[in-house]
Amino acid sequence: MAEFAYQVKIPKERVAVLIGKKGEVKKQIEETTGIAMEIDSKEGEVNVIGDDALMLYSTREIIKAIARGFNPEIAMLLLKQDYAFEVISLPDFEKKSQFMRIKGRIIGAEGKTRRIIEEHTECFVSVYGKTVAIIGRSDSIHIARKAVEMIIKGSPHSTVYQWLEKMKRQLRRRELEDNFEDHLRYPKDDKKLDNL
Repeated sequence: MAEFAYQVKIPKERVAVLIGKKGEVKKQIEETTGIAMEIDSKEGEVNVIGDDALMLYSTREIIKAIARGFNPEIAMLLLKQDYAFEVISLPDFEKKSQFMRIKGRIIGAEGKTRRIIEEHTECFVSVYGKTVAIIGRSDSIHIARKAVEMIIKGSPHSTVYQWLEKMKRQLRRRELEDNFEDHLRYPKDDKKLDNL
Protein backbone atom coordinates (compact mmCIF):
# COMPACT_ATOMS: atom_id res chain seq x y z
CA MET A 1 0.00 0.00 0.00
CA ALA A 2 1.08 3.56 -0.71
CA GLU A 3 2.32 5.65 2.19
CA PHE A 4 0.99 9.17 2.71
CA ALA A 5 2.40 12.04 4.75
CA TYR A 6 1.28 15.41 6.06
CA GLN A 7 3.19 18.13 7.81
CA VAL A 8 1.42 20.13 10.51
CA LYS A 9 2.86 23.26 12.12
CA ILE A 10 1.83 23.81 15.74
CA PRO A 11 2.70 26.49 18.33
CA LYS A 12 5.89 25.52 20.16
CA GLU A 13 4.16 25.84 23.55
CA ARG A 14 1.69 23.09 22.50
CA VAL A 15 4.39 20.54 21.55
CA ALA A 16 4.73 19.30 25.15
CA VAL A 17 0.95 18.69 25.31
CA LEU A 18 1.07 16.68 22.06
CA ILE A 19 3.96 14.57 23.34
CA GLY A 20 2.55 14.20 26.86
CA LYS A 21 4.26 13.09 30.04
CA LYS A 22 6.92 10.52 29.12
CA GLY A 23 5.53 10.49 25.56
CA GLU A 24 2.19 8.98 26.63
CA VAL A 25 -0.07 11.18 24.46
CA LYS A 26 2.01 10.66 21.31
CA LYS A 27 2.08 6.91 21.97
CA GLN A 28 -1.68 6.75 22.56
CA ILE A 29 -2.46 8.64 19.33
CA GLU A 30 -0.07 6.44 17.33
CA GLU A 31 -1.43 3.20 18.80
CA THR A 32 -5.08 4.22 18.37
CA THR A 33 -4.72 5.49 14.80
CA GLY A 34 -1.89 3.35 13.43
CA ILE A 35 -0.27 6.56 12.18
CA ALA A 36 3.36 7.47 12.98
CA MET A 37 4.28 10.96 14.19
CA GLU A 38 7.68 12.61 13.97
CA ILE A 39 7.78 15.72 16.16
CA ASP A 40 10.36 18.48 15.84
CA SER A 41 9.93 20.27 19.18
CA LYS A 42 12.27 23.14 18.29
CA GLU A 43 10.37 24.12 15.14
CA GLY A 44 6.88 22.97 16.17
CA GLU A 45 6.60 20.77 13.08
CA VAL A 46 4.85 17.41 13.12
CA ASN A 47 5.10 14.89 10.30
CA VAL A 48 2.31 12.32 10.21
CA ILE A 49 2.96 9.21 8.14
CA GLY A 50 0.77 6.22 7.32
CA ASP A 51 -0.97 4.19 4.64
CA ASP A 52 -4.59 4.80 5.74
CA ALA A 53 -5.60 8.15 4.20
CA LEU A 54 -8.75 8.53 6.34
CA MET A 55 -6.92 7.80 9.60
CA LEU A 56 -4.10 10.12 8.49
CA TYR A 57 -6.64 12.92 8.05
CA SER A 58 -8.18 12.19 11.48
CA THR A 59 -4.73 12.21 13.11
CA ARG A 60 -3.97 15.56 11.49
CA GLU A 61 -7.25 16.97 12.85
CA ILE A 62 -6.39 15.69 16.36
CA ILE A 63 -2.98 17.40 16.17
CA LYS A 64 -4.59 20.64 14.96
CA ALA A 65 -7.13 20.48 17.81
CA ILE A 66 -4.36 20.06 20.39
CA ALA A 67 -2.52 22.94 18.71
CA ARG A 68 -5.64 25.12 19.12
CA GLY A 69 -5.76 24.58 22.88
CA PHE A 70 -7.80 21.39 23.41
CA ASN A 71 -6.59 18.74 25.77
CA PRO A 72 -5.73 15.43 24.05
CA GLU A 73 -8.72 13.59 25.54
CA ILE A 74 -11.18 16.00 23.89
CA ALA A 75 -9.15 16.08 20.65
CA MET A 76 -9.40 12.26 20.45
CA LEU A 77 -13.20 12.61 20.09
CA LEU A 78 -12.43 13.45 16.46
CA LEU A 79 -11.90 9.73 15.87
CA LYS A 80 -15.66 9.29 16.29
CA GLN A 81 -17.47 9.39 12.97
CA ASP A 82 -20.10 11.96 14.02
CA TYR A 83 -17.63 14.52 15.46
CA ALA A 84 -16.20 17.50 13.58
CA PHE A 85 -13.62 20.23 14.18
CA GLU A 86 -13.92 23.87 13.13
CA VAL A 87 -11.63 26.85 13.56
CA ILE A 88 -12.83 30.45 13.40
CA SER A 89 -10.14 33.09 12.84
CA LEU A 90 -10.70 36.20 14.92
CA PRO A 91 -10.68 39.48 13.02
CA ASP A 92 -7.54 41.59 12.96
CA PHE A 93 -7.92 44.83 14.87
CA GLU A 94 -5.64 47.84 14.85
CA LYS A 95 -5.62 47.99 18.62
CA LYS A 96 -4.76 45.04 20.84
CA SER A 97 -7.41 46.23 23.34
CA GLN A 98 -10.16 45.62 20.75
CA PHE A 99 -8.86 42.11 20.10
CA MET A 100 -8.70 41.33 23.82
CA ARG A 101 -12.25 42.68 24.26
CA ILE A 102 -13.60 40.29 21.59
CA LYS A 103 -11.80 37.33 23.18
CA GLY A 104 -13.18 38.42 26.56
CA ARG A 105 -16.73 38.59 25.16
CA ILE A 106 -16.45 35.03 23.77
CA ILE A 107 -15.10 33.65 27.05
CA GLY A 108 -17.35 35.80 29.28
CA ALA A 109 -16.95 36.67 32.96
CA GLU A 110 -15.39 33.65 34.71
CA GLY A 111 -15.91 31.63 31.49
CA LYS A 112 -19.71 32.01 31.57
CA THR A 113 -20.31 32.63 27.85
CA ARG A 114 -18.08 29.80 26.68
CA ARG A 115 -19.70 27.49 29.23
CA ILE A 116 -23.23 28.40 28.06
CA ILE A 117 -22.28 27.76 24.41
CA GLU A 118 -20.77 24.39 25.39
CA GLU A 119 -23.76 23.35 27.51
CA HIS A 120 -26.39 24.33 24.93
CA THR A 121 -24.62 22.73 21.97
CA GLU A 122 -22.79 19.85 23.71
CA CYS A 123 -19.65 21.07 21.95
CA PHE A 124 -16.23 22.00 23.32
CA VAL A 125 -14.90 25.51 22.69
CA SER A 126 -11.28 26.68 22.92
CA VAL A 127 -10.22 30.32 22.62
CA TYR A 128 -6.52 30.25 21.81
CA GLY A 129 -4.30 32.80 20.11
CA LYS A 130 -6.19 34.43 17.26
CA THR A 131 -8.70 31.61 16.87
CA VAL A 132 -11.77 30.03 18.38
CA ALA A 133 -11.88 26.27 17.83
CA ILE A 134 -14.91 24.01 18.26
CA ILE A 135 -15.20 20.22 18.59
CA GLY A 136 -18.64 18.68 18.57
CA ARG A 137 -21.19 16.48 16.88
CA SER A 138 -21.84 17.36 13.26
CA ASP A 139 -25.49 18.22 13.94
CA SER A 140 -24.69 20.84 16.60
CA ILE A 141 -21.26 22.27 15.73
CA HIS A 142 -22.79 24.80 13.30
CA ILE A 143 -24.93 26.17 16.16
CA ALA A 144 -21.85 26.75 18.33
CA ARG A 145 -20.11 28.41 15.39
CA LYS A 146 -23.07 30.72 14.74
CA ALA A 147 -23.19 31.70 18.45
CA VAL A 148 -19.47 32.61 18.40
CA GLU A 149 -19.91 34.59 15.17
CA MET A 150 -22.87 36.48 16.69
CA ILE A 151 -20.69 37.49 19.65
CA ILE A 152 -17.82 38.54 17.36
CA LYS A 153 -20.24 40.75 15.38
CA GLY A 154 -21.36 42.44 18.60
CA SER A 155 -24.70 40.80 19.42
CA PRO A 156 -25.67 41.25 23.09
CA HIS A 157 -24.95 38.17 25.20
CA SER A 158 -28.65 37.93 26.19
CA THR A 159 -29.65 37.69 22.50
CA VAL A 160 -27.10 34.93 21.90
CA TYR A 161 -28.25 33.01 25.01
CA GLN A 162 -31.92 33.21 23.92
CA TRP A 163 -31.01 32.00 20.44
CA LEU A 164 -29.02 29.09 21.95
CA GLU A 165 -32.03 28.13 24.10
CA LYS A 166 -34.23 28.05 21.00
CA MET A 167 -31.67 25.95 19.07
CA LYS A 168 -31.30 23.54 21.99
CA ARG A 169 -35.07 22.97 22.06
CA GLN A 170 -35.10 22.38 18.29
CA LEU A 171 -32.24 19.88 18.52
CA ARG A 172 -33.95 18.04 21.37
CA ARG A 173 -37.26 17.93 19.47
CA ARG A 174 -35.51 16.59 16.36
CA GLU A 175 -33.75 13.96 18.46
CA LEU A 176 -37.06 12.83 20.00
CA GLU A 177 -38.72 12.67 16.57
CA ASP A 178 -35.82 10.59 15.18
CA ASN A 179 -36.04 8.18 18.11
CA PHE A 180 -39.81 7.88 17.67
CA GLU A 181 -39.47 7.23 13.92
CA ASP A 182 -36.84 4.58 14.63
CA HIS A 183 -39.25 2.92 17.07
CA LEU A 184 -42.02 2.88 14.44
CA ARG A 185 -39.63 1.33 11.91
CA TYR A 186 -38.16 -1.16 14.37
CA PRO A 187 -40.85 -1.73 17.06
CA LYS A 188 -39.02 -4.70 18.62
CA ASP A 189 -36.04 -2.50 19.48
CA ASP A 190 -37.52 -0.86 22.58
CA LYS A 191 -34.07 0.15 23.84
CA LYS A 192 -34.25 3.28 21.65
CA LEU A 193 -37.27 4.43 23.66
CA ASP A 194 -35.28 4.35 26.89
CA ASN A 195 -33.70 7.62 25.75
CA LEU A 196 -37.06 9.40 25.46
